Amino acid sequence: MRGFLVTGSVLLALAGSLAAPPAGPTDLPLPDRMADTGGGTQLITAEAPGTGATTGTVTWWDRRPEGWTAAGSAPARFGANGLAEGTTRTQGTDTTPTGLYDLPFAFGVGAPSPGTRYPYRRVDDRAWWCQDNESGSYNRWVRPLPADCRAAEAEHLVAYSAQYARALVIGFNYRRPVRGRGAGIFLHVDGKGATAGCVSVPAAAMDRILAWADPARRPHIAVGTASGPTAVTRY
Repeated sequence: MRGFLVTGSVLLALAGSLAAPPAGPTDLPLPDRMADTGGGTQLITAEAPGTGATTGTVTWWDRRPEGWTAAGSAPARFGANGLAEGTTRTQGTDTTPTGLYDLPFAFGVGAPSPGTRYPYRRVDDRAWWCQDNESGSYNRWVRPLPADCRAAEAEHLVAYSAQYARALVIGFNYRRPVRGRGAGIFLHVDGKGATAGCVSVPAAAMDRILAWADPARRPHIAVGTASGPTAVTRY
């Protein structure tokens, strides 16, 4: 009889464990599953279903004593040719580089959103982003356009008044630029469709992100896919 009771207890315990499995890694918030979040207490994730996708989701997160909590999310658009590993990406491929990046500064054709704390550069007719691989100003905001940066190899920011109404610079290939890897990757307002390599969100979402982002909290952006070699969790 005692042996039967012990066996029954074991069976009940097994049944309970099968019915209610313990929380696994996939149950954790996305930032808690990442290899690195940049060390700050704010994070933006831009996740696509796969490398061929041109749409996905941007979520912005706060790290609190109890863990990472989503502060907001919005539909996102990526490059017209999907996403590519940032360390091997080639300029001019219309792909969004995956990886974990800082956010150096904000800029825009319009005034900064109410509550913006980021350093904000106002775009005017003299503001450009140099993408000329032969220029000393490669992958830099320039005002005015320097003599060694060809206009045909630069982006005249004011010409994109809708997309660059407000934007954040993504620090891809920014601190120590590698020629030919790519330049001018931003988080900006949606245009008519997929981007040339940036991440874009609706205008209202961009305003919310700028009102939320606090440079003192060292926010970063992680761009990647839901799984595979370019998964957001890898960065």
